[in-house]
Amino acid sequence: MPDTSLVAKPTVFVLFGGTGDLAHRLVLPAFYRLAQEGLLPEDWRLVGNGRGDVSHENFQERVRESLEEFGPKPEEGPWEEFRSRLRFAGGGFEKDDPGSLLDVMAEAHDELGRDAQRVHYLAVPPAAFAKLTEGIGAHGLADNSRVVYEKPFGTSMSSFQELDEIAHQVFEERQIYRIDHFLGKEATQNIHVLRFGNGLFSHAWDRRHIESVQIDVPETLDVGMRAGFYDSTGAILDMLVTHLFQLAGEVAMRTPESLDAEHIAKAREEVIGCFRALSPDDVVVGQYDGYREIDGIDDDSRTETFVAARLWVDNDRWRGVPFLLRTGKCMAESHQRVSIKFKEPVDALGGIPTGGNVLGFELSGDGEINLSLVTKQPGPTSKLATGTAKLALGQAFHTPSLPAYSRLIHDVLIGDRSLFTRPDGLQHVWEVAGGLLEHKPQPHPYQKGSWGPDAAKALAGEAGWILGD
Repeated sequence: MPDTSLVAKPTVFVLFGGTGDLAHRLVLPAFYRLAQEGLLPEDWRLVGNGRGDVSHENFQERVRESLEEFGPKPEEGPWEEFRSRLRFAGGGFEKDDPGSLLDVMAEAHDELGRDAQRVHYLAVPPAAFAKLTEGIGAHGLADNSRVVYEKPFGTSMSSFQELDEIAHQVFEERQIYRIDHFLGKEATQNIHVLRFGNGLFSHAWDRRHIESVQIDVPETLDVGMRAGFYDSTGAILDMLVTHLFQLAGEVAMRTPESLDAEHIAKAREEVIGCFRALSPDDVVVGQYDGYREIDGIDDDSRTETFVAARLWVDNDRWRGVPFLLRTGKCMAESHQRVSIKFKEPVDALGGIPTGGNVLGFELSGDGEINLSLVTKQPGPTSKLATGTAKLALGQAFHTPSLPAYSRLIHDVLIGDRSLFTRPDGLQHVWEVAGGLLEHKPQPHPYQKGSWGPDAAKALAGEAGWILGD
């Protein structure tokens, strides 16, 4: 269960990579949203860390610029009070050279008290995780603290195992929070709540009733300013083995013993352990036309900007049900959709139209639940049609939803690990995708604004993809 005794405990929040892109776009705006909602501890300090020599005042101005660009706007919250709690420690941070971080943290502890908890947030590339973790351990900063690792936690089985060993040399597992922000989305959390809280679905959540599961995250955006990073990563590592696998685990998990953190995480990781290793016949990769013309991309780059996979879950509940996963850049539409396609009734009426019997979760924004049903068209005939009922999660209740990053940072502050990944599940993820990553197929070209390479259509069979069909 969450350690609610720490909700109001003073906190020193150390943001490694405090002047980087991730902090600028996501972490700092999320932290300010918590201040808006009154969800931060009663007293806190946020210490940004980076290699540059940035004054406290300059860092505060950078945070204000982040909020102006990505919101919430400074004037929409307690900006002056928030600004007064921001600090910066320059000179980087390593085992042999801590820069100014120790001095700035000592000042923060003098202001908050020596028993203030510490949260180390590593908003840096994965290659920097190990050195920062070793530095935290060497300088005695691991006690009374939690650490947040961004995804991906490793880039291969060997790098995952090495990083996991280093992390556990410094921290206990209960202190470690491996973030995957798709798990923090309001609609993602509603997948298991809707299923376990409603008998209408809980009794039909298996291979006898479900034809397929589709997890589809197409993007209209190109790789943009992330071209250099993306070319060394690709869609498989950036999206498939992180977000899409975790969402598949969320859909496929067994009923947990309770909805507390330990039991939910255990059920999710157990079913990930049943994922079958991907075979070449079950994967299609693609690269959009013009990708190699981007500055910084090699003329012969084989990096995939699209991946579609047919995943199998080898247990009694899901055996034979395809989990169809797809994501890509420069596609026709942008969505973050989980679709549960139920089988048609055995004694179905004749002339049933396609498009019904689908329960959908749109994860983007505040989230939405869609239920597509076969209905009778209004009028004097008995013609059938499909209709969709929608529940907008951000508008259906008086309590506003929190952005995923805000929700997850709040969970770190109170000690709730239910929406974070565990090492047992992550290890199996690398086993499932290891062969694919080591021997990537040649990507198929596809046009910008399309639904990806034609070869991906065959993975979905005759029923096709729900999006773009």
